[in-house]
Amino acid sequence: MSKRILVTGGAGFLGSHLCEALLLQNHDVICLDNFFTGNKSNVAHLTSHSKFEIIRHDIIEPILIEVDQIYNLACPASPIHYQYNPIKTVKTSVMGTLNMLGLAKRVKARFFQASTSEVYGDPQQHPQTESYWGNVNPIGERSCYDEGKRVAETLCFDYHRQEQVDIRVGRIFNTYGPRMAAHDGRVVSNFVVQALAGEDITLYGDGSQTRSFCYVDDLIKAFIAMMNTENITGPINLGNPNEFTILELAQKVIAKTGSKSKIVKKILPSDDPKVRRPDISLAQKTLNWNPQIALEEGLDKTIAYFKSLK
Repeated sequence: MSKRILVTGGAGFLGSHLCEALLLQNHDVICLDNFFTGNKSNVAHLTSHSKFEIIRHDIIEPILIEVDQIYNLACPASPIHYQYNPIKTVKTSVMGTLNMLGLAKRVKARFFQASTSEVYGDPQQHPQTESYWGNVNPIGERSCYDEGKRVAETLCFDYHRQEQVDIRVGRIFNTYGPRMAAHDGRVVSNFVVQALAGEDITLYGDGSQTRSFCYVDDLIKAFIAMMNTENITGPINLGNPNEFTILELAQKVIAKTGSKSKIVKKILPSDDPKVRRPDISLAQKTLNWNPQIALEEGLDKTIAYFKSLK
């Protein structure tokens, strides 16, 4: 059955892919974005679709709109962007989520919160399970994002317990793919852009820190599966459990692009997590979801996208 669905941050990297997937399922989609990190070009191919609508709006301000489901993706998600205006980042996670939960309560919409693996901070448990409370610095340079997202989860569960809002909280691990911003400071886009330009690839630390990389199409399937599964709230880890060192990623990108780039090591930023890998057994069990696209295939698609921008 066709639904009316609001996607906040809908012109961003993940949001644009989600809007596209929902339109393919014949839903009416309202894309809400203030274009701080989102880009109209990400949804330009959707604007002629009869079921797609785009509204320029910042979720820090309330909005009145009738919808059946809300996917709350609005928030800068890369260190460069969320540290650019940390107060604004906190406001987006706290006041913005508060406004969207208030809307969900009023119109009785189901609510999906795009949370993050950053709620685990620099984890002392590995891999990370949903029951782990995390190891987060509340006053560091990354805290605006980490703690903002933690408070957003708190708000979701308080609205669920107190106001019976039907919530879903998905904790997103590193995701990559087409429509990543070229200079947003995320490791995959950084390495691909540098390699294609023949520039030095900047590696922070000794490259032994690990990440798990989920291709965007796999993640969007998890979002939709979670939103449409009954009697769950989460939090549920959403990511690819295959773990790679950052050095391995750099070497793969150089090999796939045929680049002459050299790897240059720089000082590791403060509070940068040393390990990151999701335990996705809960997603496998409750959503019947497993990522399908291996890093090799996903990198090929991502490299092709960045080549097409030239």
